[in-house]
Amino acid sequence: MMIHEINDKIWEHMKSDCSKCSGLCCTALFFSKTDGFPKDKASGQPCINLLKDYRCKIHSQLEKQKMKGCIGYDCFGAGQQVTQVIYQGQTWNDIPNQSTEIFDVFVIVFKLYQIRYYLIEASSLISAQPLKKSIQYLIEENIKMCHYRPDSILSLDLEEYRHRANQSLKQVCKLLQQSIHSESKKVPANFLGGNFRGQDMSGADLSTKLLIAANFEKSLFKGTIFLGADTRDTNFSDADLSEAVFLTQGQVNAAKGNRNTKLPYQLDYPPTWK
Repeated sequence: MMIHEINDKIWEHMKSDCSKCSGLCCTALFFSKTDGFPKDKASGQPCINLLKDYRCKIHSQLEKQKMKGCIGYDCFGAGQQVTQVIYQGQTWNDIPNQSTEIFDVFVIVFKLYQIRYYLIEASSLISAQPLKKSIQYLIEENIKMCHYRPDSILSLDLEEYRHRANQSLKQVCKLLQQSIHSESKKVPANFLGGNFRGQDMSGADLSTKLLIAANFEKSLFKGTIFLGADTRDTNFSDADLSEAVFLTQGQVNAAKGNRNTKLPYQLDYPPTWK
């Protein structure tokens, strides 16, 4: 294994729990029908399928209705942090005069949680141990910021923090590839809809690559970097992703697979993967 196991409680904190949120992702964010959402909507406007108890009216029908945007979305647990901790259980319905503030805070906290997810995984990589102290400092800084008062969160220099985190993540990726001697491994310029069935993708850097509708059935992804890759409709059936790096729940949700697909231990099988 290339990674140390991380305390399960840390990963549990990075999992979305919609029952403790107030439909923030379904309200605060802009939706586009062409991206697989019910219809175009502006940020701050509730989705047409959001119920009064903040649950989704068509949740059990998302796959049937081809709501790929909804299926692939994951907030990393930012929604319950904003609702339960920052606003102490009050929702945008409870304090409508602060709704815009709540939505703006959610967007920032979501971005921080996404960065924290990558940093936590980076801290677990054996190859990244020389950077462990600096990564841990970034994680602790992140946690602290996500407990600030709303006005302090809104005044954060998020881009400055993101830049520092990205620099660390780039170094981690470089160390990882050096450790498995894959720095010079070439990958295709275009994966869209391609057939890569059974290929050994170990050590490949797929960061920000468009893997949309590509076929990776029975492929191996040991040490493969998925940072920001677009996995909509990517076929991972029977593939081994157990040692993939920077693969998120949202990327898995957006992809296709089955129960024979091997996932990193912190990720869950989507209900659509039979």
